Amino acid sequence: MSFQFVSAQEQKSLWDHKLIKRFVSTEKDSTRSAGFMVIPALGYAQETGLEFGLASVYNFYLNKADTTIRTSNITFIGTFTTERQTNLKLESDIWTTGNQYHYISELRFRNFPFNFYGLGNATSQQNEDVVLMQLARVRLEGERKLAPNYYSGLNFAFENFSFSDKERGGIFDSLPPYGQTGGWHFLFGLSQLYDTRNINTYTTKGYYARLKYAYSPGFGGGSHFKGSMVDADLRAFFPLTGQLTLGLNVLYKTSFGPRVPFYVYRELGGDMMMRGYYTGRYRDRSLLAAQSELRYRFHPRLGITAFASTGSTYQNGLQHARFVPSYGGGLRYFFDLEHNSSVRLDYGFGEQRPGEKRQGGFYLSLSEAF
Repeated sequence: MSFQFVSAQEQKSLWDHKLIKRFVSTEKDSTRSAGFMVIPALGYAQETGLEFGLASVYNFYLNKADTTIRTSNITFIGTFTTERQTNLKLESDIWTTGNQYHYISELRFRNFPFNFYGLGNATSQQNEDVVLMQLARVRLEGERKLAPNYYSGLNFAFENFSFSDKERGGIFDSLPPYGQTGGWHFLFGLSQLYDTRNINTYTTKGYYARLKYAYSPGFGGGSHFKGSMVDADLRAFFPLTGQLTLGLNVLYKTSFGPRVPFYVYRELGGDMMMRGYYTGRYRDRSLLAAQSELRYRFHPRLGITAFASTGSTYQNGLQHARFVPSYGGGLRYFFDLEHNSSVRLDYGFGEQRPGEKRQGGFYLSLSEAF
């Protein structure tokens, strides 16, 4: 038997290792270098079997010499299941020198089931129906600065959906929604952005207001979407102390026109807004939701968050909305101090409808909710 002794100098050199310092040190990298993080994705459900994969984000400056430039990022999510289902998404958010241009893109392929509960804002858990979906999406958006903090731009998207009920006799078949078998459409539109945020990855001060309009001419006839989509995203951030920030966010989304299939209806829930609800538990032509978040970054690498929100899907006027609550909290680990990029672990609580368990869920995600 032999023993190996490590000197204090050798221990110190271990903590000074470049890779260790990147994820543990409280000091920023003076070279303004790029940052990269990968987190695993693992789950199990009866309809998918074992799901495995990863999510990753790459943060960088398009021009490191520009000290005013915002952080750009490329995000990839890829998961596969033992039932041969696939979910792939590649997104980018790019800022050029002087923040003169802002580009957004998304490429997505999804061959994955989802739970369908019907349409409206009062659907029942007992009507849960597993629907098989194939989705292909291409989204491209570009904006140019026209005045200080003000941008105007164009957007384009192509989406193709197909659906089938996994087992006959569910609500998807017995009360078939318009566009039940799927369809495709092109979207062309405009966007306007006002943005005074001090940091775009972990904002502690400033305002953000983005309005987006897109139109689908309804190529192909049938039940292919013909109409318009409007999205409004408003955010405000107030520093209460050097470590404590209050963030506010309001989302409004609507789809309207002569042919509006269910797959362009707006969905409540997910890891960004109305945490605690399964994405699509409530869906309708319009969505209005608001959230507040109290962020306490007590250490350069660590933070905690408490959030509360309310929202509703609806159609035919806001008087038909049914606003439901969402609240919870979470932890933050900042893996990249230069770009203020975080991994977040949240738990959200939703409503408890009569005869049902309280809705809720864990979320492990890259970047902040807003």
